[in-house]
Amino acid sequence: MSVGPPRATILHADLDSFYASVEQRDAPDLRGRPVAVGMGVVLAASYEAKAMGVSTPMAERDARRRCPGLVVRRPRFEAYAQASRQVFDIFHDTTPLVEGLSVDEAFLDVGGLWRIAGPPVEIAQRLRGRVAHEVGLAISVGVARTKFLAKVASGVAKPDGLLTVDPEDELGFLHPLPVEKLWGVGRVTAAKLAARGLSTVGDVAALDGDVLVAMLGRASGRHLHALAHNRDPRPVEVGRRRRSIGAQQALGWRPTSRDDLGTVLLRLVDRVARRMRRADRIGRTVTVRFRFDDLSRATRSHSLPHRTDSTRTLSTVAAALLRRMDAEIEERGITLLGVSVGDLVDRGAQQLSLPFGHAETAELDEALDAVRDRFGSSAIGLAASVGSDAGFTVPLLPD
Repeated sequence: MSVGPPRATILHADLDSFYASVEQRDAPDLRGRPVAVGMGVVLAASYEAKAMGVSTPMAERDARRRCPGLVVRRPRFEAYAQASRQVFDIFHDTTPLVEGLSVDEAFLDVGGLWRIAGPPVEIAQRLRGRVAHEVGLAISVGVARTKFLAKVASGVAKPDGLLTVDPEDELGFLHPLPVEKLWGVGRVTAAKLAARGLSTVGDVAALDGDVLVAMLGRASGRHLHALAHNRDPRPVEVGRRRRSIGAQQALGWRPTSRDDLGTVLLRLVDRVARRMRRADRIGRTVTVRFRFDDLSRATRSHSLPHRTDSTRTLSTVAAALLRRMDAEIEERGITLLGVSVGDLVDRGAQQLSLPFGHAETAELDEALDAVRDRFGSSAIGLAASVGSDAGFTVPLLPD
């Protein structure tokens, strides 16, 4: 039995400047203008803003300095979630083999659709047309033989583009690109490579694997050596469950009081716990993430003896972790706060422990979820969130 030549059948679909594009879609007067989404810190920027030097996570004051005509919108996460659901419905209507990476991007395997839907490039063209027509957003798509190269191709195709990498010319496409196109190459790794005169993927590919290991460590060296030669055997994974669920909020560079941080923290935990219950997942490890004024980061974690999705329990643990950082936050300032719950399993996979009061807490969580599902996420919430935009705050939960 003969085996045919390899085909480019993996799509990486990535919405362009997702948050900012939703804002421009919903407010026609913003189209063609530089737009940023953020609250003190830029979370997303339109291509018009990026052209003026606006990027994430830039302070809003710096963004306005670089782009005097910048329009800054507060984030509307419900609108972004709704747009994401619409786009993913189109993904799943295109192929059953969809691996979501985030709210605005996914891998799709269309190799089995050749006879009934045509070649992958035509499938990609139809997908882009549907997203534009049905959701009103631009999406860039890369088509390649491997997941890694498909993602690189979609990035090169932006904005609002489509690029197919010919399997016979993969390295010809990949090697001239800057080293930052390799997954795992951030500013630190790029600086190490630049110090050795390595600026392109081809430069990295020309090195022996052992040299990269000596330079970057065993894991990173082997990883980059494989990607530089487009060795990526991973298939598109369907139905992979997330190991953690999290949320974060940028705070800007303005001083933030302890009570304000407590309010933000409770909102984040409330959001995470609700998402866990919607997914029918329970978790044990609570992690609080911090980004300081100098852009350095820190995390603090605590693992519970039993998994839970209780807002009250998770809030208590997160608040205790935040209190441990009081002195450091006072000294270094804080620009971002995040919360995640990890070590997740399906609810049915573990017998829940039922301490005193658990039933009442679970009933309250379920009642709040039901009200929000019917009337919207802002219909009801924790007392800590009431009026907080107008300056009303409450103390943190005790340790």
